[in-house]
Amino acid sequence: MEKKATSNETEPLTSKTDVSDCNEGEDCKENGLLVRNPKSALRLVEDGNKVHPSQGDKGEAAQISNGYSGVQSSVPCNGMGEVEDAQCTAPAATTTTTTTTSTTCGAEGQQQLMELEDRETWSKKIDFLLSVIGYAVDLGNVWRFPYICYQNGGGAFLIPYTIMAIFGGIPLFYMELALGQYHRNGCISIWRKICPIFKGIGFAICIIDLYVASYYNTIMAWAFYYLVSSFTAELPWTSCTNAWNTGNCTNYFSKDNVSWSLHSISPAEEFYTRQVLQVHRSNGLDDLGGISWQLTLCLLLIFTIVYFSIWKGVKTSGKVVWVTATFPYIILFILLVRGATLPGAWRGVLYYLKPDWQKLLATEVWVDAAAQIFFSLGPGFGVLLAYASYNKFHNNCYQDALVTSTVNCVTSFVSGFVIFTVLGYMAEMRNEDVSEVAKDTGPSLLFITYAEAIANMPASTFFAIIFFLMLLTLGLDSTFAGLEGVITGVLDEFPHVWSKRRELFVLGLIIICFLGSLATLTFGGAYVVKLFEEYATGPAVLTVVFLEAVAVAWFYGITQFCNDVKEMLGFTPGWYWRVCWATISPIFLLFVTCSFLSNPPELRLFDYNYPYWTTVVGYCIGTSSIICIPVYMVYRLIITPGTLKERILKSITPETATEIPFGDIRMNAV
Repeated sequence: MEKKATSNETEPLTSKTDVSDCNEGEDCKENGLLVRNPKSALRLVEDGNKVHPSQGDKGEAAQISNGYSGVQSSVPCNGMGEVEDAQCTAPAATTTTTTTTSTTCGAEGQQQLMELEDRETWSKKIDFLLSVIGYAVDLGNVWRFPYICYQNGGGAFLIPYTIMAIFGGIPLFYMELALGQYHRNGCISIWRKICPIFKGIGFAICIIDLYVASYYNTIMAWAFYYLVSSFTAELPWTSCTNAWNTGNCTNYFSKDNVSWSLHSISPAEEFYTRQVLQVHRSNGLDDLGGISWQLTLCLLLIFTIVYFSIWKGVKTSGKVVWVTATFPYIILFILLVRGATLPGAWRGVLYYLKPDWQKLLATEVWVDAAAQIFFSLGPGFGVLLAYASYNKFHNNCYQDALVTSTVNCVTSFVSGFVIFTVLGYMAEMRNEDVSEVAKDTGPSLLFITYAEAIANMPASTFFAIIFFLMLLTLGLDSTFAGLEGVITGVLDEFPHVWSKRRELFVLGLIIICFLGSLATLTFGGAYVVKLFEEYATGPAVLTVVFLEAVAVAWFYGITQFCNDVKEMLGFTPGWYWRVCWATISPIFLLFVTCSFLSNPPELRLFDYNYPYWTTVVGYCIGTSSIICIPVYMVYRLIITPGTLKERILKSITPETATEIPFGDIRMNAV
């Protein structure tokens, strides 16, 4: 779709056929264009259509750094994207080392520049920070980190966790923020400006995000069901007199003297398994049973909230996160204070932090630490690229990366106290060791163990309501982010189709995610959620980010990437960041990926052992996303003209310039 040329369009106009008549140390004209000599500085002064050079005036605000030259000519482009007589009327920039002719007078160049100028930005810096924090801090911070920590040596686990964060997680987090902010594109189209042959990474990310949306929101539907059930004087998971209870139901919190046996089941567990999930009505993955209409309604309401939060873009979602990103911290503080005052809380804290130094000699502890920090910070889902692309060009993304990653890690650590003070209380009430109480993992830790503890506190209804509200807000932030990664990626890749139809595209995406979630809403849906959680995201995301790190560090080039960062921030990343991006982070990712693949998890949920064929299905699900990467590489080589060597060279060379805002002009970084 052709768009009218504007006076703000950017044109690199150098050519290897340009004739130059330059004196050393002076600025000169080449074919009517002013080109900056590396030994001189350039000042742009708008005076008609002339550009006046200034010798050595490096203190002027209009100076252009890194060898870019500002050019402006007086002849406009015509409506067909052709050049009339000479050059186009547009401020443009070129480097003195560019030898190929590149013009953006055509429809493609006009479209890119109009998109750049029209691109939405965050209303305030705090909107971006809260959105990134809300994305990184999710349900996994509350249930996964505490369990992983005590399972892998308690306080000793913090050592490998911190090391993996410093040398693996945070550098990757920073890298994605910098890439998104500099190139201002989503996860698909950004590869035209980095290394086109790796564009399949963007498609793989979109598929992974859709898989996550298909099961992650179902967990929020469970939380919503609990929230609705909490608006009663007596919480329904406190007694054994309900229709869903069995003869094994044992309420050890009752006033009667009740003994806890091996066959005893708490009322909270039966409410979760028999009333909310209804897994007793399914025989496993080969017989999922019918769809739970209660959970379907809960999920429908959640997707409705999600739609109206993101349909207009970051301007609206940036306001919603003021509630969804801050509310969990208020609740965590309340629950922490309440947990610390419970009898036996100290037992839980001691169990949580007591170091087991021998664990540090086990390889799996370091693997768990690497996996935990990686999935907690969340690179590889396209979210950081998308969110950062809406930043202003000179935003300090370095500072943002340090602040948000630190907040995320501290939140995980504090969540452990919130959980384990309550587990200590549970152990005190059961007269058991904390290790016996802390057997539940994953969502069960929240929906069984923690829910049961809350139900037996004073003012249990109040604490239940705020706790499940907290879970909902934690999940909503991550859902906003994951879907925004897909939306930004597709809209940037196909702007001529969807740029003016965002609301319609978001609606279609929400409908697809809802339909994809139907299998998780069945009576055996919890088994599907577990399967997707283990296989759809883990190895696939690790592979995606490994290839992303390799593409940026070894194909695009660390030097070029650091120059990009300098253009934005005014300083070049130090040797620590360079070494991490080039070697340590890729090795970190390869280490975790190989560990995952060499030891596939043996899945078990409640009393159901997953059959062998589910492992095959799981790997097929994971492969279905990353297969996009080699398929696109082959496709790219086939459609590129030339010999095999020429095709490869063209496929690894950036094909689109990145426009760099500089006051009222825009420069092409070629």
